[in-house]
Amino acid sequence: MRLYLASTSPARRATLRAAGIEPLTIAPEVDEEALVASVEADLARPLDAWTMVELLARAKAEAVVGRDVDGGPIDGLILGGDSAFLFDGRIYGKPHRPELARERWLRQSGRTGVLYSGHWLVDHRGGRLGGSRGAVAQATVTFAEVDASEIDAYIATGEPLEVAGAFTIDSLGGPFIRSVHGDPSTVIGLSLSTLRDLVRALGVDWPDLWTRD
Repeated sequence: MRLYLASTSPARRATLRAAGIEPLTIAPEVDEEALVASVEADLARPLDAWTMVELLARAKAEAVVGRDVDGGPIDGLILGGDSAFLFDGRIYGKPHRPELARERWLRQSGRTGVLYSGHWLVDHRGGRLGGSRGAVAQATVTFAEVDASEIDAYIATGEPLEVAGAFTIDSLGGPFIRSVHGDPSTVIGLSLSTLRDLVRALGVDWPDLWTRD
């Protein structure tokens, strides 16, 4: 059983590989900011973090439906994912710029926020569109006290610039995290236990996704 990952996130791919699954990654090419702005305009209110990550996860998964991969139609399950960090009542995605990452770290040092990861799974076995399921996982993250020199050194590596909340737990940012309450893989951007529930809801046994020679 092939799992198609509608994401170019190295962390999500590495998480799946560590769990025994070799995904085939496809860039979903979704304009996330434009989609969120459009939905918020229709609703006349901002989206909460839960709704936003589920919306974007679904958009990414559905964006690759119908594409040909390796010369043929997709035959397997398609997974879309998205993450956002809720801190002090505000939703934070990727900072992109060093000054924004530094500003966030100076505020969140020694404090706590919630990381939301949205998942959307589409059944596309046999090259035909079947059912789909979505779910959101969340984990509470408490940061260690981090001084300015450590923050500057961390930002200089570039790692926090392209991840939700400007931090990781599976790489250089790990020592700056005091605790995680919830599925730890949620903070990486993909809750493995949540994904397993979705896979089983579509009638597929989790071990069928393990990569075998």
